[in-house]
Amino acid sequence: MLKSLKAFNIKDKCILLRVDFNVPMNGGKILDDFRIRAAVPTIQHILRQGASIVLMSHLGRPEGKENSELSLMSVGEILADLLEMPIKFSANCVSEDARNVTIGLKPGEIHLLENLRFHKVEHQNNPRFSSLLAKHGQIFINDAFGTSHRAHASNVGVTDSFMNKGIGLLMEKEIQILSNLINRPRKPLVVVLGGAKISSKIGLIQKFIETADFILIGGGMAFTFLKVMGKNVGKSMVDEKRLITAKKILSLAREKAVLEFPKDFVCAPDPDKPEDSEVFKVGKIPDNMAGLDIGPETVERYCRIIKTAGTVFWNGPMGVFEKPGFENGTRILSAALSEATETGIITVTGGGDSAAALKKFNLVSGISHISTGGGAALELLSGQPLPALTALER
Repeated sequence: MLKSLKAFNIKDKCILLRVDFNVPMNGGKILDDFRIRAAVPTIQHILRQGASIVLMSHLGRPEGKENSELSLMSVGEILADLLEMPIKFSANCVSEDARNVTIGLKPGEIHLLENLRFHKVEHQNNPRFSSLLAKHGQIFINDAFGTSHRAHASNVGVTDSFMNKGIGLLMEKEIQILSNLINRPRKPLVVVLGGAKISSKIGLIQKFIETADFILIGGGMAFTFLKVMGKNVGKSMVDEKRLITAKKILSLAREKAVLEFPKDFVCAPDPDKPEDSEVFKVGKIPDNMAGLDIGPETVERYCRIIKTAGTVFWNGPMGVFEKPGFENGTRILSAALSEATETGIITVTGGGDSAAALKKFNLVSGISHISTGGGAALELLSGQPLPALTALER
């Protein structure tokens, strides 16, 4: 059974806290601090209880090599501003110097370790590396939901060195909200799925076919299904490797009648040429055109269904929302979710692209819960065990 942070007496203890500070970066500059802010409640709780904290996280994919543009030092600066307190920093997460900083911590102090993935053994779940990380704390708390579907040294291997281990406030909140979506959602349950790839959504669709009242499909993944259904999709994106799987899903869904597909699309020969875009009905897309957004008829129908919901889960944009001219479907559905939240409908989103869309359209505050873990959320909702959580129960 998972133990909550609040179950421990942590006064005067040093807490090794795995957080998810894997934020979007550009040239060493942080573009979005959402995940940093999400970790603050857990950090503040620990400090209020009179403990010290050693924070560890990865950032980006440095492939086991030091990279100044992927240093957590910039993250530490933002966190220090949010907490309004100084933070100690070590340039190597397992060096003797880093260990000495941890030993010298006083209650109420924070020590941030450098990017775990500067060491390739982190990704390999190396036992030696895990044991060195474990020397930084007396109690291990995992609050990095976004990495819980991966078995790495800092979230799985490290647990072998601790008798006292559990989950932080953010992890606890994520598990509770997402588990409720599966086990006891407020009905009707509407699931909105978009994005380019069908592969990451297969388990989710199969799971929700049994419980959802509507599954609204959009984005590039719609065309794989439509091709199986014999519809002409022009040069729209199709996952040729998943056609058989898509056919099986359609067969499963036929009895439940929960899958909804777009009726029309905004199409263009090139996503960089919105001036050449036209709206076409399903099956009528010209061979030289690609569907790049759901059309107005589809937008209207999907919004109408959302308004009837008790709970809505959304993962994946409805089109190429990053490009001018093809953002309408995602923008209007995002606004519909925000309006639904105001009326008491529970709205939950998961996935980086969905969160990015909400930020672009200034609608982040209008959603009940935005998950910090895209892949982890999909696997949890699909019924897959998460290695980082399983390790805490050993």
